[in-house]
Amino acid sequence: MPTLFTKIINGEIPSFKIAEDENFFAFLDISPNAKGHTLCIPKKEEDKIFDLEEDEYLDLMRFSRKVAKALEKTVSCKRIGIAVVGLEVPHVHVHLIPLNEMEEMTFKNKISMSNSEFETLASQIRSNL
Repeated sequence: MPTLFTKIINGEIPSFKIAEDENFFAFLDISPNAKGHTLCIPKKEEDKIFDLEEDEYLDLMRFSRKVAKALEKTVSCKRIGIAVVGLEVPHVHVHLIPLNEMEEMTFKNKISMSNSEFETLASQIRSNL
């Protein structure tokens, strides 16, 4: 059975796409810790990040870095935080979170954004890739 993220990649579930190549996909988290919270995922379904082949892991980090650099140009923040937790969806995903305070990395305080705000932000980040 395909994961939630595979359904997003396949367009079965809508997303606010940031970037895509043949192996990876990045999109805005719809329950963000901060404005610009982005998920980077491999298109290949794998539950645990360290179960990826080493080259796949390194390529995911390169892809995530590229997205993080665009995110940093778009959203005012002190830095981009990175987290790999992997308990909520059984599909590898890297969280990129614009940070101004440590609380933004706790996954306890979420912000709300309208679809229009998500669409505008996704477009702005894409333009900085």
